[in-house]
Amino acid sequence: MASTAIGYCSDVVRFQGLLQALVARPYWMVSVIAAAYYFHWGVVRISLGNVLVIASMLVIFVLALVLPFPTHGNVVDAEEPIAPAAIAVGRSWTVRVRTRLSRVVPPGQALPDRQPVYVASWIYVFGVLSLAGFVVVVATGFVLAIEGATWWHTSSTGHFVNSTHLWSVELFFAVMVMHLWGKFFMAAWRGGRGITWVTGMVAFFGSIGTAFTGYLTQSNFDSQWISTQAKDGLNASGVGAFFNVLNGSQMLMWHITLLPLIVGIVVVMHVIMIRRHGVVPPIDAESPVAAVAFEDAAVEEAATVAPVPFEDAAVEEAATVGVAP
Repeated sequence: MASTAIGYCSDVVRFQGLLQALVARPYWMVSVIAAAYYFHWGVVRISLGNVLVIASMLVIFVLALVLPFPTHGNVVDAEEPIAPAAIAVGRSWTVRVRTRLSRVVPPGQALPDRQPVYVASWIYVFGVLSLAGFVVVVATGFVLAIEGATWWHTSSTGHFVNSTHLWSVELFFAVMVMHLWGKFFMAAWRGGRGITWVTGMVAFFGSIGTAFTGYLTQSNFDSQWISTQAKDGLNASGVGAFFNVLNGSQMLMWHITLLPLIVGIVVVMHVIMIRRHGVVPPIDAESPVAAVAFEDAAVEEAATVAPVPFEDAAVEEAATVGVAP
């Protein structure tokens, strides 16, 4: 009882301290320079900013499930097949390339202007938001790579570009995690989409490594502290033999060349697989691709096992045995 009372009192004191911190510093919501307020639960230590970000992600995810999505007539019924474009036949290299590409992505699906009706939901927006964040991350990182790793320490423009790079990474991870939540509960690996799911997970974990090496290349005391804290764990796992977090130049090369190249290739593969198999439908909806496949299979089976009409069979049997029909 005594320990329970002490724990309850400590929680009350901690909550009161939180309220005092919010009142004393009303700019806590946007400030990343001032000292952070931390929660402590046993071995768990998390800042107030991270708690707010996770809570906001959960709220946005729930709203995406319940809010209606505006449509502009560019959706089709789930049972209505999307007719592919005709493939030209010829010997020119353009036809051969187009034919080769059509085997990777079905005609008309590379950049479709119509989608099934179930795509009209906010839960399907997080994927393209992840791509948008990724594009901004690459663009701002390209500018930082041109100017150098220490440019943002001495230039206001560099500080702006670096801040844009940081917040685009934050947005990228936030919407990507919400995208992961939605596809996990939707069982997005259904319908032969296992490779699509695997490439998405590889891109997620590869992005974590890229962000980690980015924190190590800030060339300030923050990156120094992160590297010294991470080296023991990496060395204990044996990774430190070829992944030395205390080697700033090595981490910079990992961050701007190797890991972005891997993540970029995997993201392209992920998008190609989505275009090839289509977006995954909800569990209670039928995929247009599956409907088309079922219809084609039914027609083919009917043509294969179609019986001979009764009159033609009777005529053929009478001619065989020499009896006039």
